[in-house]
Amino acid sequence: MAGMLLAAMIWGYRMTPTDTPCTSLDIRITDKAERSYVTVQELSQLLRNADLYPVGRTLDVVSLSRMESAVKSHPMVRTADCYLTPRNEVKIRLTQRVPLLRVQTPTETYLIDTDRRVMPARECVKDKMLLATGNVGPQMAASQLAEFAVWLQEDDYWRTRIHHLHVQSPQMIYLYLAPGDVTRTTTEKVVLGPMRGYERKLAKLQTFLEKGREATKDKQYYELDLRYRGQVIARKNI
Repeated sequence: MAGMLLAAMIWGYRMTPTDTPCTSLDIRITDKAERSYVTVQELSQLLRNADLYPVGRTLDVVSLSRMESAVKSHPMVRTADCYLTPRNEVKIRLTQRVPLLRVQTPTETYLIDTDRRVMPARECVKDKMLLATGNVGPQMAASQLAEFAVWLQEDDYWRTRIHHLHVQSPQMIYLYLAPGDVTRTTTEKVVLGPMRGYERKLAKLQTFLEKGREATKDKQYYELDLRYRGQVIARKNI
């Protein structure tokens, strides 16, 4: 008797007879206000296509784990939680993936999300993010460049000033300043060199832009080079 009571306490509403039909499906995208990469209709159709749509089916053939896995397989879904209510309703609560970095190479375009995973660059993704072009592989994008993109988002000064990063090689990386944030004494092109030490390099560039304007007033440069410790080398147009 005690064992039956304990089982009842553990299973709770799941003591519902397995031949009871599922009454409804409620899919909710909890971060829909922040982004809209997937729709409820799209996910419902995904379940139908996988022969997992639960409404009208008896509970003995409804697999919550398979439904959850199917929803998670959608390329724009980050997390999903599928459960059954005491009224025999199936509820799915999910979040969407968050893009961090857009990568464009001569052969492909994709995104890196905040979990450092490759994410498809669909037209519905309108978020502003750092663009990386050139000789960029997925491993470099998901490590060094993603780390830089996170740092950039958290830096009050550079967040709106750097919009583009170009990789010629791991030892030669260029940054491009956003139009409108460039003073008339500088160019948009900045030579970063290798990625290591970017915080120190950009700190000296910030000092140059904030304090060096008057000393270089009205001079035009085609690039600013940050590769040399303690210096900003400004290369002037001839």
